[in-house]
Amino acid sequence: MTSSKIWFITGASSGFGRVWTEAALQRGDRVVATARDVSKLNDLVTAHGDAVLALALDVTDRHAVFEAVGQAHRHFGRLDVIVSNAGYGYMGAIEELEPEQAKASFDTNVFGTLSVIQAALPILRAQASGHILTVSSIGGVIAFPTGGTYTATKFAVEALSEALAAEVAAFGIKVTIVEPGHFTTGFRAAVQVPPAIDAYNPIRQTIRASFKPGDFGDPVATSAAIFQAVDAAEPPLRLVLGSTTIAKFKAVYAARLANWDKWETVSNAAHGTQPV
Repeated sequence: MTSSKIWFITGASSGFGRVWTEAALQRGDRVVATARDVSKLNDLVTAHGDAVLALALDVTDRHAVFEAVGQAHRHFGRLDVIVSNAGYGYMGAIEELEPEQAKASFDTNVFGTLSVIQAALPILRAQASGHILTVSSIGGVIAFPTGGTYTATKFAVEALSEALAAEVAAFGIKVTIVEPGHFTTGFRAAVQVPPAIDAYNPIRQTIRASFKPGDFGDPVATSAAIFQAVDAAEPPLRLVLGSTTIAKFKAVYAARLANWDKWETVSNAAHGTQPV
């Protein structure tokens, strides 16, 4: 029987954050659930009482992140699983993007994640244990037209997390990058978009038409996978979620390998000749 864990989850009011918060509580774990609108967590407090600590948190407020993580640690005495889930999509063709909105997306998705990690690390190092889960996306591996800003934030989260994993392994801290494919989380309805340039409408329509109903998984089904990862003695660095996602990743990497092979002679020649 796995011992009870203490979770700290950002973006716990909806989507994967809400699903994993509820699942962790239902299996007997305790959760610090954070959301910008803490009132959306009231039903969890009513249902689970002292097992859940609900905190208002906007991850773009770095000071508030450190305060929330510190309060969580003081409240429960330790932190076992840190889930940096808060984020949103800002989608548009590169020419359409509004710089301030693109920056705001990075502030939440990337710098919010950085703040959560940095706030938690001193606690986890002192414990010599802990598991950090950063929520990426299929868009953390595959960039797609009209998704440049969102995928850029998720590529950044992947790089940040991969470096982190190597830095903290000696301290007994695990890191897993969660890479969900398409799920019925309501994410698409919450996506923000800039004013459209008509020239990009054909590619936009092609992208929208590429999504098939069968591509979308049930978010509730992801909880078992998350639990397997956090309960594992040797959790994966990357955890892909969704039955159609792996095939898409393999196709992208095959194309990258083919590209590198095709241009290998040119790449090698670019090294130049150094005197012996």
